[in-house]
Amino acid sequence: MENVWKELRAVLKKRVAAHSFRMWIEPLDLERGEDGEWAITCPNAFSRKRVQEHFGEVIATELQRMLGQPECRVRYHVTGRCNGQKLNLEKALQLPLPSETIRPHNGRFLRRDFTFDHFVVGANNDFAYSAALSLASRRERQQPALFLYSDTGLGKSHLAQAIGHHVLNQNPDERVYYMTAEDFSNEMVQAFRHDTFDKFKTKYRSSCDVLLLEDVHYLTGKERTQVELATTLDTLYESGKRIIFSSCYRPSEIPKLHDKLRSRFSCSLISAIEPPNFRTRMRILQRKSVLLGYHIPGPVIDYLAAELVDDVRQLESGLNGIAAKSSLLGIPIDLALAESVVKHIASQRQKITLDVIKKLVCKYYSVSAEDLVSRSRKQTLVRPRHMAIYLARRFTDSPLQAIGKSFNRYHATALHSIHSIEKGIKADSSLRQQVDFFRQKLESGKF
Repeated sequence: MENVWKELRAVLKKRVAAHSFRMWIEPLDLERGEDGEWAITCPNAFSRKRVQEHFGEVIATELQRMLGQPECRVRYHVTGRCNGQKLNLEKALQLPLPSETIRPHNGRFLRRDFTFDHFVVGANNDFAYSAALSLASRRERQQPALFLYSDTGLGKSHLAQAIGHHVLNQNPDERVYYMTAEDFSNEMVQAFRHDTFDKFKTKYRSSCDVLLLEDVHYLTGKERTQVELATTLDTLYESGKRIIFSSCYRPSEIPKLHDKLRSRFSCSLISAIEPPNFRTRMRILQRKSVLLGYHIPGPVIDYLAAELVDDVRQLESGLNGIAAKSSLLGIPIDLALAESVVKHIASQRQKITLDVIKKLVCKYYSVSAEDLVSRSRKQTLVRPRHMAIYLARRFTDSPLQAIGKSFNRYHATALHSIHSIEKGIKADSSLRQQVDFFRQKLESGKF
């Protein structure tokens, strides 16, 4: 039997991605059961569920082939052992779901549903998921820092908060700090203002076990905050603490970033999260339908997965829209209803182009298209240009490099324009009203 398992592992190692093999296959063991049944032993319930869902078919197929049997029954059970070794902790690597929203030791609340168990894994995010779970579980050979990057709405925050949930569930005494880079910067400014900077430094350098820092691209141009964060990260690294960063951009793409801090980000395990493919979108919709208690017919799920391709938030919007419209109007959930909802969500996005945004902005600010993309830095042109670039990033699928090129700018300059508007929205009500005006125009299709 030992030879059977050895041969099966060798085959699986060729068919399964290396990181997935280390994470999920290596801890397993094979036992011979009664009446020709085979048993795969797993170290915990979460491992059993994951292996059954993602590797069960290939395990059964290869086992049948090796044994020369037309049918092979395989069952999975939890032994609390990893490769035959008894785990030191009875609940090691288990993932109990929190019963309520959890407050970490510092910073923002962790969303109740942002756990590993609720995260739908696909080819687009498998590596990021495995890396996050490995870091949360303190697997051997795992780097102490992880840098997740993707466009908005693809799961960065979900994975970051899932790490926080997992750590707190396994060891409530671990000090988990969850916040955005903006939160960190604002807290530092307040510490300087109130002469409590020493307390601030002690808090992050000596009283933090796990730091979850989101939206680190916000730090662009913030020299003093960058220097302090880099020093804090050095202390945490030296103490073996765990650090998770998230951003819309990879470290090399963040402009006006101190070399020392960029180096700290780049030393992390860097993982991208891509938009989900059709199969993964279907599974996301099915999972969320169950969690929310919606009964969505299969053809409707297929239709939504085919039409809503941008991100997870768009899928959620379509799902919630269908359920709400069905409930409010008292009509059944069918393809006709789905089409009416999706038409509102997806069609406008398809119509919105860089040229559409340029024309709308030029009309609103009374500037010419030539001036909008010129090299002029007149204040009467800077605001419209920043606004157009911000809207292009938010309402089109164009990559940052293409947006920058369309406005005769480098992608780093385009990113600065986006940050300028994002920052201004929080401090300037008139700018916020302007953004809302453009959003309403674009979403309504009234260009």
